[in-house]
Amino acid sequence: MADTTTSLPLTAQGQTPRRVMTIAGSDSGGSAGLQADMRTFAMLGVHGSAAVTAVTVQNSLGVKAFHEVPVDVVAGQISAVASDIGIEAAKTGMLASTAIIRTIVATWSAEGLDGIVPLVVDPVCASNAGEPLLHASALDAMRDELIPMATLVTPNLDEVRLLVGVDVVDADSQRDAARALHALGPRWALIKGGHLRTSRISSDLLFDGSEFHEFGAARVDTRHDHGAGDTLAAAITAALAHGYSVPDAVAFGKRWVTECIRAAYPIGHGLGTVNGFTSLYR
Repeated sequence: MADTTTSLPLTAQGQTPRRVMTIAGSDSGGSAGLQADMRTFAMLGVHGSAAVTAVTVQNSLGVKAFHEVPVDVVAGQISAVASDIGIEAAKTGMLASTAIIRTIVATWSAEGLDGIVPLVVDPVCASNAGEPLLHASALDAMRDELIPMATLVTPNLDEVRLLVGVDVVDADSQRDAARALHALGPRWALIKGGHLRTSRISSDLLFDGSEFHEFGAARVDTRHDHGAGDTLAAAITAALAHGYSVPDAVAFGKRWVTECIRAAYPIGHGLGTVNGFTSLYR
């Protein structure tokens, strides 16, 4: 029987919960970005900290503009949290530029976190509506400097095409993409199949360089999926902070985001949001 668990171990009242960080952009509409990450962290009972990389001007209809946070402030946020509160797992989201990516890489290493703290890289390149959230010139820094530091990298199919040039149209090309992405240096590569809408099953493929793991769920018939990628990566990050193996963390994240998509709601005049509060209604 499939495991339907969508909760993590709870910390006793008065005790410090697991500590996780999101390094990502802010969504003024509240559906994606660090807002989705922090909502997920809270619902899963972990303490979320944040290093804000950019501020977006967006709503359900799309991203109108964004403003990058100065690199010294990005670095300062990570260092401040690492030196005091601590970080047991982290994820990245919108990073916007080469300078911000290189700052994160340098700070992560300077704080002694590289290879010690699990790092989930969600290589956000564009919004759901297609507006760019990463300067094209920053793709090389993403490929060559950040992804090799990742415990896990979690692109959607559009991001796979940009990063490794593989157009995923079926199971075989999804495996080709996983091999190409893993060759960039992360410990694990996850090719998400949510955008392969010709299939009734949304199948995500995990690869560690030798073994494939497949995670499938029945596709939910909804257009309201804003924030799904952020929510999945944040749930995986929370599970890694609890000591889950990468395959178990991905399985947990897949179950969590599937429930959030099932409970998605319309908001505004465009794409609605996945419902990170779904567990409150059970």
